[in-house]
Amino acid sequence: MKSFYLTDPGKVRDHNEDSVLIVQNKDKDILMAIADGMGGHSAGEVASSIAISYLGKHFNESFSGKNKLEAATWLRDSVNTINQQIFDHEKTHPESKGMGTTLVTAIVTKDYILFGNIGDSSGFVMKHGSLHKVTYDHTLVNLLVSAGELTEEEAKDHPKKNVLMKALGANDPIDIDIFDCDMEIDEILLSSDGLTNMLELGQIEEVLKEDIDMEDKVIKLIRKANNRGGTDNISVAYLTRKEEGEKE
Repeated sequence: MKSFYLTDPGKVRDHNEDSVLIVQNKDKDILMAIADGMGGHSAGEVASSIAISYLGKHFNESFSGKNKLEAATWLRDSVNTINQQIFDHEKTHPESKGMGTTLVTAIVTKDYILFGNIGDSSGFVMKHGSLHKVTYDHTLVNLLVSAGELTEEEAKDHPKKNVLMKALGANDPIDIDIFDCDMEIDEILLSSDGLTNMLELGQIEEVLKEDIDMEDKVIKLIRKANNRGGTDNISVAYLTRKEEGEKE
């Protein structure tokens, strides 16, 4: 397995509130995660950093030999702890009032692959040459689409398309959506909405299918998002399960 991640402030924002992580523990289990913070200077980046720092440390210390069910429980417990840490930070740092963060994660072991999601950062898988979105965005427009009050097309340009219904630091208690994926997956891609607001699924898939190094694919995705306006921070975490020597 090979992995690579990159984060970019984009063309409009003057600072980056995203945090990204790919970490491997002693059992060679892998955790990928992206957190997209909100709340402005000294708030959004703090919230996303709290989430990613805790996950990375906790994964190395306590995620070992877990079966799928135990891994799902570990993820739920981790999210509850992070949520509490964000609320605790707000109490002692009034300037951070209103901060929060999305979180999308993937846990990859030899026996199972789990995705977790809160908010509108996205998790995708490449399977048999096609890119599929695994996660569900917790946004107001997605809720309206599900209820039949908006079409997919109307949702794309809706003025409230970035209004979140769920985020760490905004909901208490919090629950994370967990998705169980089969093992036929070739590649995993996580991204903040800075990528998905600029590029369609087909445009992302096109780049991932190019015969170039994985690092170049990630750089190209970010460059394309910036070329289309780069209105937000852009983060991408990418993993291929293909062995060395196999064609990308």
